Amino acid sequence: MAQEMITIPRIEYQELKKKAEKAGIDEKLLIDLVRGIEDIKAGRVKPWRKMKEEIKP
Repeated sequence: MAQEMITIPRIEYQELKKKAEKAGIDEKLLIDLVRGIEDIKAGRVKPWRKMKEEIKP
């Protein structure tokens, strides 16, 4: 996926950076989510299978 670059004012950048730090965004989790979405788009996800041994009440 190609990256796009945009220009934003420094003040807006600093505000966004503070919000991201305050929210405690987990970068690894975010990267994993993006990769997962890319895998789904590319069709690299296998269909779900039911477990052989299901737990019965």
